[in-house]
Amino acid sequence: MAAAILLSFSPTLHPNPLHHHHLPIPTTTPSHRLRHHLLLHSNRPDSPNSPADPPDRIISAFCYFYPFFDGVQYGRYLLTQFSPLQTLLQPLYPSIKLFKLFPFNGLLVFLALYFVVVRNPNFSRYVRFNTMQAIVLDVLLIFPDLIERGFNPKEGLGLEVLMSVDSTVFLFLLVSLIYGCGSCFLGQVPRLPIVAEAADRQVF
Repeated sequence: MAAAILLSFSPTLHPNPLHHHHLPIPTTTPSHRLRHHLLLHSNRPDSPNSPADPPDRIISAFCYFYPFFDGVQYGRYLLTQFSPLQTLLQPLYPSIKLFKLFPFNGLLVFLALYFVVVRNPNFSRYVRFNTMQAIVLDVLLIFPDLIERGFNPKEGLGLEVLMSVDSTVFLFLLVSLIYGCGSCFLGQVPRLPIVAEAADRQVF
């Protein structure tokens, strides 16, 4: 490393011996400047990659329960077929029941998370990014909901397709919950496919 730094400087020899020899100011390439910028950006206090305090980790982790609770109904086929999955989720049943108690709870939670957390600069960017990622994930549930409303077969191949779609959505929500909560508790930044870039664009 030291040898490389020394070799990067090439002192200019002056023909006049009375002049003092000096080293030219080293220049950096655009790639070096880009890496330096990314390094500084990733360590800024408002960056989602910066170290998160324990309260920020807890708040961020609990946000991922919102899309899971809102879309837990898509697991009705899997839950009836696999009893171990029911046992795994049984501790969450009281919270899910409370969330589903009123039909507008989902909307109220959405508004609270977006305006109280995401748009609030008092929260760190780590919290706001994870909250926005959970919100975007919940917004995507509109598409399977539209499929169920426009295509609701009772039997045959159509029912099998619907079961596959619902089960896929539920598994994605479950994996997102486990991955999001686990990463946040460890202080890492979970980046969910499809939704991470959308969340980045919404959080400044």
